Amino acid sequence: MPPKRKQPTATASASKSAPKRRSKLAKENDITPDEESEIQEAFSLFAIQHEDYESKGGVIASSDVRRCLIALNAPPNDQAELQELLDTVDPEKSGWVTYEHFVAVAALKLHAKHDDDPDARSEEVAKAYRLFTKGQQRDISMNDLRRVAKELREDVPENVLKDMIREATGGGLGDVGMEEFEGVMRRAGVLGYEPDATASTA
Repeated sequence: MPPKRKQPTATASASKSAPKRRSKLAKENDITPDEESEIQEAFSLFAIQHEDYESKGGVIASSDVRRCLIALNAPPNDQAELQELLDTVDPEKSGWVTYEHFVAVAALKLHAKHDDDPDARSEEVAKAYRLFTKGQQRDISMNDLRRVAKELREDVPENVLKDMIREATGGGLGDVGMEEFEGVMRRAGVLGYEPDATASTA
């Protein structure tokens, strides 16, 4: 029997309204929960369950990689890049690509898209900034860091939060403005920025 095309699950639909946290896979590929959701959605359009693969998200045919990236609005630039991506996601030429392998190349394409589009990159920075300030037009304070850490259920020591403020402000413990916030994201290698050699790898 031919493999059955994977159907969206009720759990996946319910997760859209739940608070989003970065999965291990998202952290490994430096993407946000929203970006991972976009990748999952694009992948699921072509995903099937295959008896030879135990990948939780199913697999897609190698021939569908290009269409999957188009659905993600991050298509290959040319045939040469497509072939390079296919060599990465399906090095053994099996004809099938797991979700884990697809996420890796999709994340690279999303990072490149942000890097090529200053407006998109600036919007991502502004979106992240607003999460800390609750959408208010003001600087980020220590209390904002405490609140976000609590919401993410991360047990971050007070001295680490202070270090984050000092890094952003150049040594002080004052509030953090948009420009300083963007500088931290750049040094951390977020949103397509290249991290400095001295940036933390934590």
